Formats: sequence, C-alpha cells, structure tokens
Amino acid sequence: MSDFPTELTAVLDGEPAAEPRGRRWARADTGIVAGFVFFALFVYSGQWLNLGTGYLVNSAQDQNMWEWFFAVTAKAVSHLENPLASDLQNYPLGVNLMANTAMLGVGVPLTPITLLFGPTVTWAIALTGGLAGTAAAWYWVLSRHLVTSRFAAAAGGLFCGFAPPLISHGNAHPNFVGLFVLPFIVLRLVKLVRSERPVRDGVILGLLLAYQIFLGEEPLLICMLSFVVFAIAYALTRPREVPELVRPTAIGLGVAVVVSVALAAFPLWWQFAGPQSYGSLEHGPVGNDTAAFTRFPTQSIAGDANVAQDVALNYTEENAFFGWPLIVLVVVISGWLWRVALARAVAIAMAVMALLSLGVTLTVAHTDTGISLPWKLLAELPLLESVLESRFAMGCVPAIGILLAMATDRVWRASPRFGALEADVPVRLLWCGALAAVLLPIAPTPLESGTRPATPAFFADGTWRQFVGHGKSVVTVPLASPGNAKPLHWQVEAGLGFPLAEGYFVGPNGPDDKRGRYGAVTTSTSRLLDEVTQTGAAASIDDRTRAKALRDLRYWRADVLVLPPDEHQVPLKQTVDDLLHKPGEFIGGVWVWDVRALTSGS
Repeated sequence: MSDFPTELTAVLDGEPAAEPRGRRWARADTGIVAGFVFFALFVYSGQWLNLGTGYLVNSAQDQNMWEWFFAVTAKAVSHLENPLASDLQNYPLGVNLMANTAMLGVGVPLTPITLLFGPTVTWAIALTGGLAGTAAAWYWVLSRHLVTSRFAAAAGGLFCGFAPPLISHGNAHPNFVGLFVLPFIVLRLVKLVRSERPVRDGVILGLLLAYQIFLGEEPLLICMLSFVVFAIAYALTRPREVPELVRPTAIGLGVAVVVSVALAAFPLWWQFAGPQSYGSLEHGPVGNDTAAFTRFPTQSIAGDANVAQDVALNYTEENAFFGWPLIVLVVVISGWLWRVALARAVAIAMAVMALLSLGVTLTVAHTDTGISLPWKLLAELPLLESVLESRFAMGCVPAIGILLAMATDRVWRASPRFGALEADVPVRLLWCGALAAVLLPIAPTPLESGTRPATPAFFADGTWRQFVGHGKSVVTVPLASPGNAKPLHWQVEAGLGFPLAEGYFVGPNGPDDKRGRYGAVTTSTSRLLDEVTQTGAAASIDDRTRAKALRDLRYWRADVLVLPPDEHQVPLKQTVDDLLHKPGEFIGGVWVWDVRALTSGS
C-alpha cells in the first residue's frame, strides 16, 4: 500500500514501520515550535501591543462576549461558584454557559491570568496559543508518526495551524482556533485499530475527548465526521482485514465513551437539559459558494476584502478560502499519491467535507443551480442541525496539511536532483519554490486591531454602587444585545458587581420554546429602544407604553437605567425621559435614571 511505511501507515497496513528520525526532542523541534509562536504573535501583534484598549476590529461584538466569558469563569472558580451558569446577564433568568461555548477548558486553567491581568490578556493568550498550539500539535503528530522529515512535518503543521479558515475565525472564535487536542484524538483513533492495549488506549482517548468537549464541541463534531469518512474510505481498500480490527476498536471506543461520559456527563446534561438550555439553533442555508474555495482570504497577502466578502457570510466565516493555486496543488498531490492508501483516504475525506460544506443545493458564483447535495440528507439530524454547513470545509484543513507533509516528505526522500536537470536544478529547491508560490498568497497578515472606547466613569470608578442594590440590575439604553455587547465590557470593568438586563449569548426562544436564539427574548421596552436607535427618532409615548415599561423594569428588578454616549443619544434620552416621566441626570459621563422608587417591592 505504501512505499514509505511510517508508523501510522504501518499501523493501518499491518506492515513494519520505518523509524522516523528525531523522535527525541531536539533543537530543531524547539526552533520550529518557536517559529509557530512568533508567527502567531505576528498575527496578533496589534492586540498584544495594545492590551489596554486594543480590540480586534473584525470580531464585531465577539471580543466583548468572550472576555465576559473568561471573566465570569474566573469569578466562578475563585468564588467556588457553578462555572456552568451565570445570572450576570439576561437577569433574572441568567445564561447557560455550557451551552454558550464558554471554552471552560481554557477559562478555568487560565483563571489566575484573568484575575491578575484581566480577561483581555486571557483572550489574547487563547487566540495566540490556539494558533501556535494547533500548528505545534500537528507538527508533533506528523513528525513522530507519519513523515521522516522535520521540514515536511513543519510544512504540514504550519498549514494546519495558520490555514485561512483558522485565521478568519481567529478574529472572534477562539474555540475554532484552539484545535490542539484534535490531532492527538485522531492519532489515538488511528492507533486504536491494531492496539494491543485497547483499554489503556481507550482511557487516553476518553480523556482527550472529555477535554475537547470543554474546548469546543462543534470542532470536535466536524473532526469526527471527517474521521468517519476517512475510516470508511480506508477500510474499503482492505475489506478482508476489517473483521480482525473490530475487536480492539470496539473495546477502545467503548472505554473512551465511558471515560468521557463519566467526566462530562453532568456538564452535558446541564448544556442540553439544564436551566436556559436549548435544543437547536437554526441559521438558515449557509453553504459555501463553490467560488469561495478558489478565492484568497481577506486577511492574507493576496487578499481583497471586496472580492472575498462577495462569497462569505462575514469576516469570521471565510471557511473555504484556500486560493486557487493551493487547490490546484492539492489536486496534483492527490493524483500523485493516489496509490498510497492513507493519502487516498485522506483525499477522499477532504473531498467529502468540501462537498458537505456546499450546503443543501449547489451554488456556483451566486447562482443556485437547484442541484441537491448530500447535506440535504443530514441537515435535520440531531446536533448537525445546529452546525453552519460552510464550516465543514474546516475538515479539509488537516487533510490538506497531511497531504502537503506526505508529498514534501516524498520529495525529501527522493534523489536530491532530478533526471536530466541533475546538474542544475535541485528537486528540493523546486518543491520549496512550488510551496512558496502556493502558500505565500494565503499567508496571513496581522489581524486588524483598533482602539476600544473608554469605559464610562460611572462604571469604571464605581459610581454605579450608589444606585444598584444587591440582587438588582442595570438596564443600559439601548439594552445589551448581540449587536451591542459593550455593556458586557463595562460590567467586567466594574468588577462584575451587578447583573445586566438582556445581553449577548445563546439561549431558548422562550419558556416553552426550546429553539435557540441569539440574545434574550426581547420585551416591549427593549424593542422600543432598539427602534429609536434604528430610526434616530424619539418614540411616541402613551400611558400604555409606560405601563409596559414599568412591568419590564420590575421583571428585570432594575435599579437604574444608563444611557452612555451614543450617536442617537438625544432621541434615546427624550424617549426615556418621557417613558419615566422624569429627566435623566448626567453622572460619570452617562445619563442616569434612578428607578428604585418605581421598582421597589418588585
């Protein structure tokens, strides 16, 4: 099956393995991993150079949300509270953090960092460490178990850690950047098929699965779907050997399930059946346009935001932007290595994941052809129904990285010079030139970082304590929402000393409706203030509107309404003045309405 049976090909094919060079950690390994770290720091240089007020521009409101997650997790750990839930937003119902990708696998161990230096530092570490850690993890797996050349492993690891989809998600989604556990899960699954100690290997796999659940479940789902396709493709090449592989695989997987469930059962129950849980989150059709695969990503050397965003959901969802040169090279490599069973199975998995990412029907250059695709058969299945199908293209990333590593390793193992060109052109130099020509256009540039507006003094200097009692909330004008998560940052800057009405999170659509939604179930008052923001005109207020507002304030157990500086400040202030029959006071850089007299006893 393979003319270079390294450890993984040997495990799968049952052949003796060639011992990869440099199994012991060496200076070269340190240099390569250090290179990954420096490259990640380069990508996030704007954030690191301005940790005080830096904000990733293309994260929209997500940086505020993620910093809130990290801050709330640190508070829960330091105060021995439940880290799976919080009532600090969406008061009084609260938020199910386990159902909100709060990334407890990072937030909990980095609690000391968050408490000492603040959640922005934790955010920067999670993103930077995610990119570098993912690259390093794939490098370790490739260099120790698949290829004999460190350079080949470094090329594969570099792509896996810094591929365009990860850079795109790197603006706002650390759970799709910190994928450093997945390579070891894949490694354990492959080695399990011929394991002589399936119980031990199953325990290790179960521990890895449990930890990945607390890092990100959606990346795990995409990875497992990719692996299933790979496993089926590989098994079809050796059907007679499948029966003898069933026993160790079944034992190991059974043990892994028991271990992972034992560790994650309660958090998973809380996620799917606990307070403020939800069943599914509908996004509508969001499959990739075929043109997305050949475009260059926005944040790359050859990127053009106008061209890229023409076929992308937004800056953080460029899930398939590999660029046409890389697509061509991968097709060539797949054909070249087709006779190698491992490479063939990897290529098939890559193609299937790309196909699934296209969605229910085929869209070509903005034109929906109406041709039904395989995703139509899977779209309504549990768990899969909540996934953005365009993200399945991320399953192509490790496949491409593996193919690049295998091809590079073959070049490195071949004669250093080629045929008639022996006297002039080294093969390795030609290959390095080809890699550079393909990968440089999609190489990431530093992610754009701007300056976050200063927190109003009302929150920053503790003035809020004069207005907010224990068990009472702050209502910002307009209310905190997926489109306005700045109040979450102000709350963090105020030491998480008060809860907020509404907010930015994912929760149920209502008390009797388990469909998921972004943000709180809105009230008549929050919708009224949102309308003022959208139209720029003060609302017309009557006694019925005031009665609804009083009901909402009492529901939120509000002590104070706060209007920060806003482009629509005048109509918003006029609306709230009229709504409460009292003028706001300008205190600490914000307009304040003390409503304790209205809501007391609520």
